[in-house]
Amino acid sequence: MSKSTSPAGKQLWTGRFSEPTDAFVERFSASVDFDSRLALHDIQGSAAHARMLADCGVLSPDERDSILAGLEQIGEEIAAGVFPWATQLEDVHMNIEHRLTEKIGEAGKKLHTGRSRNDQIATDIRLFLRAEIDAISSELTRFQRGLLDLAEREADTIMPGFTHLQVAQPVTMGHHLLAWWEMLERDRGRLADCRGRMNMCPLGAAALAGTSFPIDRSATAEELGFDAPTRNSLDSVSDRDFAIEFASVASITLVHLSRMAEEMILWASQQFGFIELPDRFCTGSSIMPQKKNPDVAELVRGKAARAQGNLVQLLTLMKGQPLAYNRDNQEDKEPIFDSVDTLRDSLTAFADMVPAMEVNRKRCREAARAGFATATDLADYLVRQNVAFRDAHEVVGKAVRYAADNDRDLADLSLEELRQFSSAIADDVYAVLTLEGSVAARSHIGGTAPKQVKSQVKAARERLA
Repeated sequence: MSKSTSPAGKQLWTGRFSEPTDAFVERFSASVDFDSRLALHDIQGSAAHARMLADCGVLSPDERDSILAGLEQIGEEIAAGVFPWATQLEDVHMNIEHRLTEKIGEAGKKLHTGRSRNDQIATDIRLFLRAEIDAISSELTRFQRGLLDLAEREADTIMPGFTHLQVAQPVTMGHHLLAWWEMLERDRGRLADCRGRMNMCPLGAAALAGTSFPIDRSATAEELGFDAPTRNSLDSVSDRDFAIEFASVASITLVHLSRMAEEMILWASQQFGFIELPDRFCTGSSIMPQKKNPDVAELVRGKAARAQGNLVQLLTLMKGQPLAYNRDNQEDKEPIFDSVDTLRDSLTAFADMVPAMEVNRKRCREAARAGFATATDLADYLVRQNVAFRDAHEVVGKAVRYAADNDRDLADLSLEELRQFSSAIADDVYAVLTLEGSVAARSHIGGTAPKQVKSQVKAARERLA
């Protein structure tokens, strides 16, 4: 293996070593190719640190102003895409510090007083994730609003409800879409909880034991928008619970999106025909000209697996680490970044696609009629006629078998035919055997009745507001 000295200048820590870092090791250990994404957050944290050091008398006002001006210029270079990133400088922190020293001289070397890359990266990731959670929450809420509009529009649309993917009872499409909304509402709560727990500032914990300099950690925490400084320096630099928690939230949310995707894929098939997805969210076949493939839904269903993999990677990364910081933690960023991008993009796709899908109300209603969906209503009717439920269950089972043998629906059977199974059946039975009667009867909190759907849509909008 060949030996090399960094062309960007010697590393901060080379005083201890008698030979330069091997060129392969420089490449192997570098993280700047991916952690450069944290650059503006790193600058944000560094600026707050510099102001605090000056307030505490560690930096002079001139040194502080020089550092702040240099950091601002570096931010502009990064935004313009002209910043000279160097792999030999390992990571985002060393690249920015080296460039700062190039620009302002010796004052740039003083910025690192009272901190370590350990607390620096822990702060950067929190700043990054906090901002991303806010953006993701915004997209999730946009999707929820679109779902509410669609649910309200389809409040009266009758479709089959399934268990075991078999027709079970009639429901309304609006009711089904509100079930999706409830999944997302739990996800929104989990994101908020995750953000709240991570909003503690590790800056100033230094390498692991704190610092001997007279720093004010509360000041930097307040400036950076954190609720408070973290309470234990060892835990501050080694904790990645917040990243694991976010990866868990992302995984759960994408499982929800995957379940929605699966239903849309089924509903859009010729066998179901419940919905038509917008052409702009579908693709065709290279060989079969008639195909309209639900690619976006299929991709989201697949991307859920990525998020689950990222969660397992982070859990496995942390499971054997002793306190405090270990270089293993360099491997935390790529799964975090991937989960952020995957979740945000999937939510954006669904927020745009789902409210624009067209519902085939006629086909939904026909499907609800096809599977004896009102059988439970007939059983409930018999119970109200003082027939024991178990006896009613058997009566209805026999009636369903008779109707199936004759290729008819329960509502199509004559009163005489129905009464051969129970004398308790009277001519008012048809009010419960219709699909409309079935869904209207379930008018309670959480029920599928159109009246309840519209009420729940109104309540959900108030919660989002």
